[in-house]
Amino acid sequence: MISTARVPADKPVRIAFSLSDASDDTPPEDPIPPVFPELDQQLQPLPPCHESPESMQVFRQHCQLAEEYHEVKKEIALLEERKKELIAKLDQAEKEKVDAAQLAQEYEALMEENRTLKLAQSQCVEQLEKLRIQYQKRQGSS
Repeated sequence: MISTARVPADKPVRIAFSLSDASDDTPPEDPIPPVFPELDQQLQPLPPCHESPESMQVFRQHCQLAEEYHEVKKEIALLEERKKELIAKLDQAEKEKVDAAQLAQEYEALMEENRTLKLAQSQCVEQLEKLRIQYQKRQGSS
């Protein structure tokens, strides 16, 4: 049931309606229409003309679209946050991969240096042994 009343122009007006398909005999559950603060002003649902079922239907559709828009924006925000997390993980994995490659190169370089030093040490041991033999021969011949 639609009730009308004359209200002076300087008084604020509240319009109540229900988005459910309940009969007009039941009082509305929430006398304040839904508010969509995340929407730009030009996208806000305009109050319907209560005498026009078409206007009420358009208003309901607009409210439903606004709710869907809000849900999609929330999902986008969550997905963007997840994207940031995944990018951070990827960056960390790439850094670890680079670190592992650098460590592998460093290991190979150290192994090569170790082989070179062992070869030099064995050559020095051989040379020292030859020098001892020569020294002993000199000592023995004098």
